[in-house]
Amino acid sequence: MITYFDCLGVEPVFELDQAQLATQYRQRQANALDAAQQAHFNQAYTTLSQDDQRAAYLLRLVNQHQGLDQSIGDLDFLQHALELRVSLEEASQPAELEAIHAEAEQWRQALSRDFSREYATQDWPEARDSARKLAFIQKVLVDVRQQQDRLDESEWQDDF
Repeated sequence: MITYFDCLGVEPVFELDQAQLATQYRQRQANALDAAQQAHFNQAYTTLSQDDQRAAYLLRLVNQHQGLDQSIGDLDFLQHALELRVSLEEASQPAELEAIHAEAEQWRQALSRDFSREYATQDWPEARDSARKLAFIQKVLVDVRQQQDRLDESEWQDDF
């Protein structure tokens, strides 16, 4: 089976060099034979460029992906995540959104380190838990960016 890592010519590890991944992707895209191959390269790049998707994919490769769609059972995580979501809903200033983004990004980095360690030691239950949490935090980061875009658009329209 050819994996996404093979497809893009990178090592099958969680901690990927994003610049190398992007370079490999562009090279493969430039030499793609047809639209189907381009689509495959696109899917490989999309999956491997996001921590949450890369973690889930690595777990699939070792047949440890069962339960990734289950709820997160860590009540402290859920409470903190809920507070972050409420802050996001109430944010109306760029500085507030930047603070929320910074906190979520710190959280993503910590969860990525956790997953990397758990995957390396084959602690599958913990690796699955970290992958679920990474997916949640990734959604928060996307929502923060969307809120920032809406705020920027609103300010731009107010200038006219």
